[in-house]
Amino acid sequence: MALRTTQPLNLIRPDKGLKKVETKLVQGPVLQRPALGEVSNRNVSVLGPKGPLKPLDITRKQPIVPKQGKPKITTSTSLSRVTGKGNTKCSNDAVENVEEQMDVEEEAEVEELSIAFSTQCLNVENIDAEDGKNPQLVSEYVMDIYKYLRELEESNKVRPRYLEGQVITGKMRAILVDWLVQVHLRFTLLQETLYLTVAIIDRYLQLERNVARSKLQLVGVTAMFIACKYEEMYCPEIGDFAYITDKAYTKTEIRRMEVSILTKLNFNVSYPLPLHFLRRNSKAGSVDAAQHTLAKYLMELCLPEYNMCHYKPSIMAAAALCLSLKLLDGIPWSDTLIYYSCYSEDQLMPVMCKMAAIINKSSFTKQQAVRQKYKASKQMKISDIPQLKSKILTKLAERGPFT
Repeated sequence: MALRTTQPLNLIRPDKGLKKVETKLVQGPVLQRPALGEVSNRNVSVLGPKGPLKPLDITRKQPIVPKQGKPKITTSTSLSRVTGKGNTKCSNDAVENVEEQMDVEEEAEVEELSIAFSTQCLNVENIDAEDGKNPQLVSEYVMDIYKYLRELEESNKVRPRYLEGQVITGKMRAILVDWLVQVHLRFTLLQETLYLTVAIIDRYLQLERNVARSKLQLVGVTAMFIACKYEEMYCPEIGDFAYITDKAYTKTEIRRMEVSILTKLNFNVSYPLPLHFLRRNSKAGSVDAAQHTLAKYLMELCLPEYNMCHYKPSIMAAAALCLSLKLLDGIPWSDTLIYYSCYSEDQLMPVMCKMAAIINKSSFTKQQAVRQKYKASKQMKISDIPQLKSKILTKLAERGPFT
């Protein structure tokens, strides 16, 4: 494969004056010359009608020469000008032949690269191939959308153990999230609203380190109020949130807390959610309703857990689906899932082990809102399936004890 480089060269011709052109060099075993024989800071002497011409004196004013079209230079011409040997004239037929040869070489290089890429992606299925006719699926730039979501989760990460040194503890956070799950059911809100509510709470509490214990519930209902405005088509009124707290807080206090939260977050409410990545992964894995519902149950079980809040939404979604496939049908994590989730099974294993430990302890904790929610027939009674007490889950829980 030829390596083409460009090098500016000043040429002086008696009939046309000074021209500045770019010569194309082809590096290869064409010429035999000393190593680095042509690489120097010397001015290149050009032959004129009466012998070598002197270097151009740039201090003198030179006549302005009107710009002309860039001449076509063949490979043999460029080599002869650099070495100072041979005739610099060539016919138009030779120029066209060389250009055609260079075009053929470029096409061959592109074909080689495409073949190399296709061999690396033999086991990856294009899940967006049949979505071109549906404008709502935006198949043309769906990959760019998820790339941007991964950039967002990197720039808005929640720090691990961010509550250290505060009055609020991880246990208080778990009680608050468990209560918000019940409020979410009471108002029949969207799934995105619950996940966005927890994300707003975590991001606010790690910035505002002086939240009193008596104001924690106020932070929770206000965060859900903001999330409803962002996600819901029909948002509950502010009076409904004041009523759900047994009138512990007034509508004025909720509005003031709303201003405080939005100011701390710099009005940046948008945040990638695990549900966004789970839907993409479920499409890549062609999963059924039971596998998708179990993955949602695993992700929602992790919401009250303080030691899981710092994991990125993308890895939480991938780990939940991988564990769901392993428990229900023993389906391996395929190349297509690796490609679209950006995680291998080895990378997901630590998170899967912690999820397994959470499942084991979920029946003994006081926070039962998520388990009760997924016992309903609408959720396929997924929290009562026997696979959640299988030996596979027990072994995974032992590999990564949850602390």
